[in-house]
Amino acid sequence: MLHPSLTPLLVLVLGVSLRAAFPHHTLSKDCRLSKYQNIVQEEQQAADKMRPFVKNHKCNTRLFHRKWNAVDLPMSDRVVLVAAELNLTTAMLELPAAPSFAEARRRPLDFFRHAQEDVRGCVSVDPSHQPSGRLRHWLHKLQAAMRAESPESTACLRATTILHVLQVLDNLRCAALQDKCCRAGVNC
Repeated sequence: MLHPSLTPLLVLVLGVSLRAAFPHHTLSKDCRLSKYQNIVQEEQQAADKMRPFVKNHKCNTRLFHRKWNAVDLPMSDRVVLVAAELNLTTAMLELPAAPSFAEARRRPLDFFRHAQEDVRGCVSVDPSHQPSGRLRHWLHKLQAAMRAESPESTACLRATTILHVLQVLDNLRCAALQDKCCRAGVNC
């Protein structure tokens, strides 16, 4: 059975994959992404402190192992990617946890919730726009991972998400930078 906190995420992914993002390379006026152009070091360190809590990570979920990066996507797809990643990350961090991890996740969870709200204002529906094939394929993989019905698969998805939390932060920053986002080591 699908965990109740994953239901809103599944609805978002289905909606995004079936509908669309927003037009062209512009962000809606309710979008507050610019404040994520420089994510402070303390937020990155707080997120990184959750990773040691993932033990015996031997699952097969390769959700974050992609042959492409956010910078390879058009701007509209970057925001859709970040919205889906933030929804997944928030849902996984909100799952019940041991007290020691609950304490470690507090600050990152607050940060991801705020970012999730800010990104929500960036995604509007434009039926003429369809996500690129890369993103559409990844959204389908995310859907399949979320549909898994065992506690082990949820634990695996949670572990994978926590291990890749810094990648989610990088993708958020890339979406905030818009056309100024470049590959590492490449001048724009």
